[in-house]
Parts: sequence; structure tokens; C-alpha cells
Amino acid sequence: MSTSTSKSAWILAGGILFGLLLLGLTLGQSLIRFKEYERTVTVKGLSERNVPADTALWPVTFAASGNELSAVYTQLEKDSGKVRQFLLDKGFRAEEITLSAPNVNDKGQYADDNRGGLRYYATQTATVYTKNIDLVRAMNTQIAELGKQGVGVGGGYQSTDYQFSGLNALKPQMIEEATRNARQVAQKFAEDSNSKLGKIKSASQGQFSLEARDANTPHIKAVRVVATVEYYLSD
Repeated sequence: MSTSTSKSAWILAGGILFGLLLLGLTLGQSLIRFKEYERTVTVKGLSERNVPADTALWPVTFAASGNELSAVYTQLEKDSGKVRQFLLDKGFRAEEITLSAPNVNDKGQYADDNRGGLRYYATQTATVYTKNIDLVRAMNTQIAELGKQGVGVGGGYQSTDYQFSGLNALKPQMIEEATRNARQVAQKFAEDSNSKLGKIKSASQGQFSLEARDANTPHIKAVRVVATVEYYLSD
């Protein structure tokens, strides 16, 4: 091997070695920066609203009993007319009132015969579907008027179902508020740990919940959503 060839080989080897060292240093620094960049904090932000219900589903159940089935049906027919007229007189519209089919329970021909029990027991329900929440609530103290007319109200317990239909309109601002609250929590964490809060790495929105605020005010609905956000941290 000539002197010039040997010299070229050493130069080439040196260049390769230097390149490998430089590459290793660069990768090492990049790895350190990557690990630093991967420091994160995961926080949750809450948004809540109390909103009034805008729709009510109010069932009015009444009952009749007897040993003659035809008489029981006749009584239900009379009572259903009284219930319907009562609701109309109180201010509900005809299209808001729906009458269910009678539900008849036959105890059998000889049931309770020795005790003078009645064979047939039947119930029927007039359901009011309305946006007049105040009127429905006022009925709690007025429904007894039907009893004075001889209507057996309360043959089956069904509570009033208060509903809220404006959830979609609330979602954008509530999600924004939940995310903003999450960032405030993350910012406090970053300050306490002598770090700087970076960009969002990931975020997820929980399910919206809609339920009565409490047992005494079912017409007031509590809307709730939680946002989970992961932020990058840096020194």
C-alpha cells in the first residue's frame, strides 16, 4: 500500500468516526429535549349549570273497581270525562292531554269471596305533556278537587317527569368553560412545580349529565360536564 493511499484511508476513517460522534451527540441532545418535552400534567375541568325545566310529563291515574266488568268500564268512562274536563278547566290545551287504555286486573271469580272483595280493579291514566311548568306545579294542591267529584285519583303512583330540551344550545359554552377551568388548574400546578405550561397534548370530553338539582325541586335541572386535558410542561 502506498503512502498516499494509507493517508487517504486514515482521513476517511477519521471522517467517519467524527461523523458518528457528531451524530451520537446530536441524537443524545434530541433525546434529552424529547424527554423534557414529554413532561405532562393531566387535569380535569368542571362546568355546571342550574336550568329550569321547559317541559313536563304529568300522569294523572284514576281507578275503579267492582264485580261487574261492564260497570267498571262505565265508571272509568265517566271518570275519564271528569278528569279531561278538569284539566281543560285548569288551563291545559286539549292537544296536551292523552288518555291511555284501561288496565284491568281480574282477581278471579272466587277471589276474596268470603271477605266481600271486589273482583275487578281497573286503572286509567290521563297524561299531560306541556311546557306550562308553573301550571303543572300548581296542580299539586288542586288535584284533590277530582276526589270531591267522586274520581278515585291515585290508582297508581307516577311522578311528574320534568325535562329540559335546551342541552345542545348549552354544550359549546359549557365545554369552553370546562376547558378553561382545566387550564387554570394546570397553570397552578405548573407554578407550584416551577414549570411552564405548554400546549395541549390531548383532551377528552366527558358525558353531559342532566338530573334534578335535588329531590325537592325536580323542575330545576343540574347540567354537568367534565373535560380532561393533558398539557405539556417545560422548565
